[in-house]
Amino acid sequence: MLPDASPPSAIAAAGLTAGEAAARLAAEGPNELPSARDRGWLAQIAGVLREPMILLLLGAGLVHLLLAESLDAGLLLGSVLLVIAISVGQEHRTEAALSALRDLSSPRALVVRDGVEVRVAGREVVRGDVVLLGEGDRVPADAVLVHATSLAADESMLTGESAPVRKAAAADAEAPLGTPGGDDPASVFSGTLVVRGRGTAVVRATGAHSELGAIGGALGGLGGGRTPLQDEVDRLVRIIATVAVAAVAVVVVAYRLIRGDWLEGLLAGIAAAMAMLPEEYPIVLTVFLALGAWRMSRGDVLARRSAVIETLGSATVLCVDKTGTLTANRMRVAEVVVDGRSHAVDGAPLPTAARDVAETAALAASAGRFDPMDRAVRDLAEEALGLDVDDRDGWDVVAEYHLSDALFATTTAWRRPDGGLVVATKGAPEAVARLCALTPAEAEAMEVALAFAAEDGRRVLAVARGRPGTDAAALPADQADLRLELLGLVCLQDPVRPGVPDAVAECARAGIRTVMITGDHPATARSIAREIGLGRPDDHLTGVDLEALDDEALARAVERVDVYARVVPAQKLRLVRALQARGEVVGMTGDGVNDAPALAAADIGIAMGGRGTDVAREAAALVITDDDFTSIVRGVRQGRGIFHNLRKAMAYILAVHVPILGMALVPVFVAEWPLVLLPVQVAFLELIIDPACSIAFESEETDPAVMDQPPRRRGDPLLGAGVLRIAVLQGLGVLAGVLGVFLWGVSQGWDGGVVRSAAFTALVAGNLALILTNRSWRLSAVRALVERRNPVLPWILGAALGLLVVVLGVPVLRDALGFGVLAPGTGLIAAAAAVAGVAWFEVWKAVGRARARRAGDHAGATLPH
Repeated sequence: MLPDASPPSAIAAAGLTAGEAAARLAAEGPNELPSARDRGWLAQIAGVLREPMILLLLGAGLVHLLLAESLDAGLLLGSVLLVIAISVGQEHRTEAALSALRDLSSPRALVVRDGVEVRVAGREVVRGDVVLLGEGDRVPADAVLVHATSLAADESMLTGESAPVRKAAAADAEAPLGTPGGDDPASVFSGTLVVRGRGTAVVRATGAHSELGAIGGALGGLGGGRTPLQDEVDRLVRIIATVAVAAVAVVVVAYRLIRGDWLEGLLAGIAAAMAMLPEEYPIVLTVFLALGAWRMSRGDVLARRSAVIETLGSATVLCVDKTGTLTANRMRVAEVVVDGRSHAVDGAPLPTAARDVAETAALAASAGRFDPMDRAVRDLAEEALGLDVDDRDGWDVVAEYHLSDALFATTTAWRRPDGGLVVATKGAPEAVARLCALTPAEAEAMEVALAFAAEDGRRVLAVARGRPGTDAAALPADQADLRLELLGLVCLQDPVRPGVPDAVAECARAGIRTVMITGDHPATARSIAREIGLGRPDDHLTGVDLEALDDEALARAVERVDVYARVVPAQKLRLVRALQARGEVVGMTGDGVNDAPALAAADIGIAMGGRGTDVAREAAALVITDDDFTSIVRGVRQGRGIFHNLRKAMAYILAVHVPILGMALVPVFVAEWPLVLLPVQVAFLELIIDPACSIAFESEETDPAVMDQPPRRRGDPLLGAGVLRIAVLQGLGVLAGVLGVFLWGVSQGWDGGVVRSAAFTALVAGNLALILTNRSWRLSAVRALVERRNPVLPWILGAALGLLVVVLGVPVLRDALGFGVLAPGTGLIAAAAAVAGVAWFEVWKAVGRARARRAGDHAGATLPH
């Protein structure tokens, strides 16, 4: 047993029997957080197949089968299989990664069973178990201390406070559980870390009944549904499908009235419907999101729900928890104060007096390195002095005075190699001041230094030294009887993670507002806000302030305040919802349990995967596996790039269907004109369109200027008026070129098959021109070919041109498709006419770049809304 300050009670000595523990484990369940059950392969496939867009794909494939268009049907059904494979594989990969994270974070526990100390898996700890705790242990369950010696715990994952909380044993072993935080509670909580001392505790609550489980319960009902983009595409698909049905009726009736043939009219109507059939839209959306999630996972951003990627790209506010997200959740000495003068710890050599403070503080630190303040002062000694107090020849510890309720200080007495004694003390400034005979001037200087440190949000330890001679036996039994000399102060802070200021600045350039929501002290929050470059760092509200505000006042406050301190989880939820009510797309980052409800309620929940808790990861839509805030910004950048490429792909789909539909409809209304597009020709064009929009555009690199643009506004459609206008104009331009070739052939009296060949060649050329010009709405098509690498593009261009040559050059295929022999020169003229139809867009981009240069905007022409 661990030695305690008082004799162990009977329950602590014996603990539960193995039989009692097994019975409680069976009755109450394992000591683990409830989590969503992983879905099997069949359930995952069934979930994908229930998507309306996938059902539309299957329906379109069935129609093509009924029409004996096996090639196009095979393409559609193959696309369905590809989408299912990507979606199921992504979900499986994501759940496997999360399961691995849960396994890594599962603690083990030292318990007493049948009077014997045994180490068991954390999930096997049951209510009533006696748990032995020491420095560095993760508390396996909520428990009440029955014995404690200088014990302190890091409860930042529950409270947001990075400073350890001191603990004390309860007077009664049956005492109820308290709440996290505060000084000297007898309760310890699941998932928290013992950073100093040792103790014995009796488990009161496990699993879902612990503080972690209680906060996890707040997540109920907060899960997200379908994203606005999915709903928008579904609406677009339904509208186009409805128009397609109407087009079939119009074409069939018009053909009957003009040409007098119902059967041929039905074929023409089917061709028109196929020209409008929106099967590419569901392919594009699903493949873009699934492949986007896969690409992001390779950059340490794990998408638990791939559809949230489009929301990530439109985020306008990031609500960020300070501890462990913006900061490293570890203490570091920032400055040393001696005689009223501050000396920054920035790598520069410290003056002699400051070096004495650093050395004495390290000598006063306990041998263990779990306490963050002890670790910080020891790190300072190693970095500034090259001193390792555990490996110092001739120096031996002769006495130690622990932290107590009466005096918040720790002291270590050392014997030097020359036989003399050195007493090193560090602790709360007011406690150390009692051990030193300070003059009024010294006391006043200390108060001034403490005031400055508090304003900077730093925690302060006073450091003192004594030289009591050589007789260790003469040292007093009580630390309060020591007589010491004050050397100075060490000011500690939880340092900002590397790269965070740059990430915050990039978010600001991208129109994304960063808001800090923390449970820490206001002064600390303001200091961190200034260090990372947060907007309006000195304008803050506390949890108490929030309680005094009604919803209307809070709605006004969230417009101007970027720093919130002393906030509890329920208030974080309220803040997130207040921002959402103002039309903001809110992302919430965090790694602690206290972040989980807000993570789930936010539009984008972003959890830290390495340091984060199970509850936070389960609540979040994205998990940052390397715990790096810069990865969040990289995720935003990728999300925006995915969305911009998706918008270009959607615009291309609309543009390319305009000439196809036009050439399927226009010849119907003139009896003497041959039909250009029958179902089989439309199916051939789909062979180019489908891979172009779903693979080529998805493989495009992210535009570097994407983070210099404002986020997409909530409610803005994927294809807004500006995008629709340009896409339709692009399509009309190609249609004009193709129709010109068609009319040229008709006027020259060409055979219907030759006219069809020339018009079809123009359609294919116009299609490829649309792909090239839409790769970038900022750069010219030629410059994009040179500067933007796309490994898929050459294959698509080559395959399209190769298939065109084959179907026009091989007699069997040419006759089967209703084409005629086309002279090479005529084919080149037809292709040039269609390409000329999109030349105006290259001029539009050049004008946009020129305007941007005059305005000093490096982003240049961008996608309109």
